[in-house]
Amino acid sequence: MKTIKTTLLGGLLLFTPLCQADFVDDFNKSVAGWQTLTGDGEAQLKFVAMDGFARMQVDATQDQHNIYWTIIKRDVAQYLDMEKLKSPDYELRVEARVRPSHAPRRVNFMINTQRTTDYHEHLREYDLGQTSDWQVISMTTRNLDAVPGDQVNIQLGVTDWGPGEYHLDVDYFRAEVVPVKNAKPDLGEPLVYHPPIPALKSFSQHLKVKHDATINSAFPLVNFNKWTSDNTRVFTVSAGQYPLLRWDLQSFRGQKAKAAGVLELTTQSVQKGGDYRGALGEDFGIEFDKVRVFEVFGGDENWQQNTVTFNSFTQGKDLQSTINGQMIFDTEVAQAQGKTLVTIPRPVLQRLLDGTTRGLLLQPLGALEVSFYDSEHGDGSQAPTLHFSSSAQ
Repeated sequence: MKTIKTTLLGGLLLFTPLCQADFVDDFNKSVAGWQTLTGDGEAQLKFVAMDGFARMQVDATQDQHNIYWTIIKRDVAQYLDMEKLKSPDYELRVEARVRPSHAPRRVNFMINTQRTTDYHEHLREYDLGQTSDWQVISMTTRNLDAVPGDQVNIQLGVTDWGPGEYHLDVDYFRAEVVPVKNAKPDLGEPLVYHPPIPALKSFSQHLKVKHDATINSAFPLVNFNKWTSDNTRVFTVSAGQYPLLRWDLQSFRGQKAKAAGVLELTTQSVQKGGDYRGALGEDFGIEFDKVRVFEVFGGDENWQQNTVTFNSFTQGKDLQSTINGQMIFDTEVAQAQGKTLVTIPRPVLQRLLDGTTRGLLLQPLGALEVSFYDSEHGDGSQAPTLHFSSSAQ
């Protein structure tokens, strides 16, 4: 998950007003009126009309860091009843029917005006779990500040899907002013962007990691389980060195994740630095000096911390093919002895409980080295821990 940039949110297209309260585009042989915008990295975006739907074509093959964003955007204010929308009794609901080329992947809706300052307030993400069927997603604003004369920009975004070629099909996109009293439940499980971390004691389960080890691409035949820092057992995230984490969740098969969970890591040491903002600009530079958390889908599903190596885990495949190309979260790291708490969205947690996601992998985002205490340090109280709540289906 990354910061959604404020610099992309201006701009205005002028359209001929329609005599209707709602905006609907079914992309019947045309994508006229839509803007395409990209930022960070080197991803390219084309929005093209297909046979009865439209397609966001994303080419990130030349992208180096997988921190890109691509969006389609349209100002729909002139299609809406803005007098109603300014009333607290009405909100804006957007809905789209989408189909991704790769799954699971997240997409996001954003709604803003030219006066918006908090660009996360009306931003929601959606975990698309399969590629074969169309999926309907929707979002209803809360306390949207929009009055006659404002722009009302509706956006659909594809971000950080990985270094490759992808597409998101859009069957239709609609926006409507709806009464708060009669607003329908939103579809597709809208996920709050960077939600607050709840008290860890509020979760019913606090599960220590079963296996944690580091693999190193420069030494693919070497096991690094007994990695230390000042004679202290740790695992280290750095360039070419990636910690693997795996839990024993067999007893939770068939259970339902109630809400998002939290990954708890305890920092042993942090080495970082570099003027990224000076070299790359403010918006891009702020993305660095973080640790990325990925879902593990492939590789050796029964790797053991005492024997796993880069080669034994990847089993001859590219490391990228063993993980979800879109990270779960980019997280700031706590200083030494501090706690780094990472939100694990409910759909990701469900895949962990189901066994679809086999564990987690950490990578650096920037030229940093971070060591966390591993499960064999001391009495194990500072081992990586997964906090969550679940129930029978």
